[in-house]
Amino acid sequence: MNAELRPSYGASISPDGAAFAHIVDDGGYPRAVQRFLRARGSRVAAGESRPVVLPVDGPITRIIHSPDGGWLACQTAPDGGVRTQVWVVTTDPDDRSARRIDQADGTAELIGWDGPLVAVHALDADGTEAEAQLVDPRNGLVTVVHRQRGARLVDAWAGSTLIRTGPRGDRSLALVRGGIAAPLLPPDPGSVTDPGVILDDQRPLRLLHVAGETRTRLYRPAKEYGFDSTRGFVRVLVRSDHEGARPRPPGQDFARLLQVTVTEHGVTHRVLAERADADLDEFAVSDDLSTVVLLWNLAGASELQVLELSDGTLRPPLPLPGSGPDGSHPVVGSELSITADGTLLALTVQAPGRPRSVQVVDPRSGRWEPIEPAIRQPDAVQPRLVRFAARDGLELTGWFYPADADGPAGPTLLYLHGGPEDQARPDYSELFPAVLAAGISVLAPNVRGSGGFGRAFSHADDVERRFAGIDDVADCVRFLVAELGADPGRIGCAGWSYGGYLTQASLTFHPALFAAGISICGMSDLRTFYAHTDPWIALAAQPKYGHPVRDRELLGRLSPMTRLDAIRAPLLVVHGGQDTNVPTSESHQVAAALAERGAVHELLVFDDEGHAITKQENRERLTAAVRGWLTRWLVDPVTGAAG
Repeated sequence: MNAELRPSYGASISPDGAAFAHIVDDGGYPRAVQRFLRARGSRVAAGESRPVVLPVDGPITRIIHSPDGGWLACQTAPDGGVRTQVWVVTTDPDDRSARRIDQADGTAELIGWDGPLVAVHALDADGTEAEAQLVDPRNGLVTVVHRQRGARLVDAWAGSTLIRTGPRGDRSLALVRGGIAAPLLPPDPGSVTDPGVILDDQRPLRLLHVAGETRTRLYRPAKEYGFDSTRGFVRVLVRSDHEGARPRPPGQDFARLLQVTVTEHGVTHRVLAERADADLDEFAVSDDLSTVVLLWNLAGASELQVLELSDGTLRPPLPLPGSGPDGSHPVVGSELSITADGTLLALTVQAPGRPRSVQVVDPRSGRWEPIEPAIRQPDAVQPRLVRFAARDGLELTGWFYPADADGPAGPTLLYLHGGPEDQARPDYSELFPAVLAAGISVLAPNVRGSGGFGRAFSHADDVERRFAGIDDVADCVRFLVAELGADPGRIGCAGWSYGGYLTQASLTFHPALFAAGISICGMSDLRTFYAHTDPWIALAAQPKYGHPVRDRELLGRLSPMTRLDAIRAPLLVVHGGQDTNVPTSESHQVAAALAERGAVHELLVFDDEGHAITKQENRERLTAAVRGWLTRWLVDPVTGAAG
């Protein structure tokens, strides 16, 4: 790959806007670089990059500037595994020293900074006992500010700590101060409140009025909080699909931005921003509290808006670079970072044919500047959003990439995302161009359980309803054949993580529909997955898949391993050898069982990877394997061309 045209992402802009750090992917594991920003007339330009060097081999997965700009905190995954560590380096170009600062027995996650201290979420070796730690980067001194089984640190600031509790699909936040936890919102089973940011500001509140209505509500949790008179209250901004102060119409259960205020008298919350057509993906707040930047998710594409926090003004959407005036070129944004005064914003932008790149923008003027030259593939296939009904009438969506823009779909790959709360989006894929070049169209659907479509849709495949999620895959095939002209005898199914499980399940529940399958880091038996995954993952997964003991019979019926006699399609099984989220044994056991049955299959294991394939050379090898497998089984082996 040309080092001058390299994917970049995960930016952190220093609070004063003078420095910049981000992750680059130009060979080996992804690494981090530091650079300085300078004004060039009315524009911003980035100086030469300085590598951030850590004495461990593995990808850097996150990097954050300290509030004073003097330090960089880094999260890395040694040897490409799942467990991570936290290190610090200074921003002094002449200082190459690096220090690991977490003291986790198992894994440590970089959360952010609490003034001069690094906020770290640490888990023990079993992944069950969680500590919220504040670490001094100068001497490594660790202060444990909260300890709770199954909890996760979200934010820490000025003596307050924001803690998340609850499993997947049912998460809440509490503000911890003086050892006492104040729940931010009343109980609302099935809601997700996460993430959140503590606002270090005590100015009088300006209530938001919309059409004469003040959106606020007071409730009084059972405990007293003991706030001192000098502080009075603490405000928090959160992303939440909580029902809130008033019921919402059916189908309008998207996540929105709430402001929560905790006082000695109780807790109030009000809606700052919401949309009836979009889910709130991310938000970022400037340190001076002037600006909140919002990233909305419209069926997978991104839209950026600026909220003036002082008076509640929500500015018109700011087009993302490359999106086009008519929305014909959807773009996906993520990983927001903002300066202290709100005058400069950094984010990652990607789209089909446009690998991830860091862009900066003045959120008020709308002037965009790339930090590095953006990589563009002008001949990339642009997907279109398709909508269709499942057998029970539920609307499903997907992004369709035609191999032939003017003809029928022909041989087609159905690619299933992970999660299941993840979402198929019009982002950059290294796999899809190779598949399309082989003459194979791609449909990336969002079956029930996917994120981005509201709370009810995300819960529509929970536990025993997972059978309906598997049937959704069959309904995708029906739509492909009936509406898009897919060849019913040459349809493949592939997916990663949960998508790998769903691929195996679809090949065993609906074996006549598929001519080939590819499972990447997928579960083959939900019972053995529970037995061998990290305990914290098993605990969090129960509301989605079922209880490992009480629902054991159901888990068996949902598991591909119990139905392998039905499989007809050749299956390529891929896994990372360091994966502990979905243990590698899940792929080994299905490959062994297929071998016993004489079924056509192959097993590909990347020994230096975990739950993600991060090394560039490994990703290239995976792409070649996927294309070769699909070409072998979906393309005419005699002519060598799709017909």
